Amino acid sequence: MRKKATLSSALLVATGRAQAPAAPSQSLKGPPQLPSVPASSSREGKKAIAGFFDPAVSRQLKQIGLEKDMSVQDLLREALNDLFEKYGRARIA
Repeated sequence: MRKKATLSSALLVATGRAQAPAAPSQSLKGPPQLPSVPASSSREGKKAIAGFFDPAVSRQLKQIGLEKDMSVQDLLREALNDLFEKYGRARIA
């Protein structure tokens, strides 16, 4: 049975960063290795922070971003810096 392609490998093929998989071979030598994709330089050395919230929170953040011409990331940076300041910490976000 042929294994389905992963979403990440399909995206790599769709964006031209990888070739479509060849026809299945008779000898299986383990899972195929995907080419490494370099991280965006703007994300290098950074760490993602996430949480689960009501969908209304996402909509409201996007609305404020549109009104203020700011990205959601910029709004979250501002909110985190305000939180740090409230608790006597440095504004490092």
